[in-house]
Amino acid sequence: MVHKTTTMWKGGLTFESDNPSGKTVLMDTNIEGSDERHGLSPKAMMLSSLAGCSGLDVISTLDKMKVEIDDFKMDVSGELTEEHPKYYHTVVVDYHFYGAELNEKKCERAVNLSVDKYCGVMEMFRRFAKVETNIHFHKSLN
Repeated sequence: MVHKTTTMWKGGLTFESDNPSGKTVLMDTNIEGSDERHGLSPKAMMLSSLAGCSGLDVISTLDKMKVEIDDFKMDVSGELTEEHPKYYHTVVVDYHFYGAELNEKKCERAVNLSVDKYCGVMEMFRRFAKVETNIHFHKSLN
């Protein structure tokens, strides 16, 4: 399968990129002396892509397992190399599950299936970075 995107310069340091879904995203970077931003940082979008890919796996797996959760989020941090070209050499993915009656074993299983088997973006990251994953459970009181 081949994915194709087209990225157009929108002036300054802003670019708009499409996606096979037909949606678009704006990208830019910090400009010295300006606080104005129009889009997302390309490198940080890589971290968002990792979270999105793994999150889709986790939620679809939990749905198949008929596991209910109240909420779910992922925090992803990446540490860049000092020298150019700067890339993420270390990435940490924290999975946060929220609910009154969390099935921790099934949540862990869903995360592990994503990390070890299904998430292609996770596998791509492992080709150039050390990836650490952590699971956190937050019990809500009902």
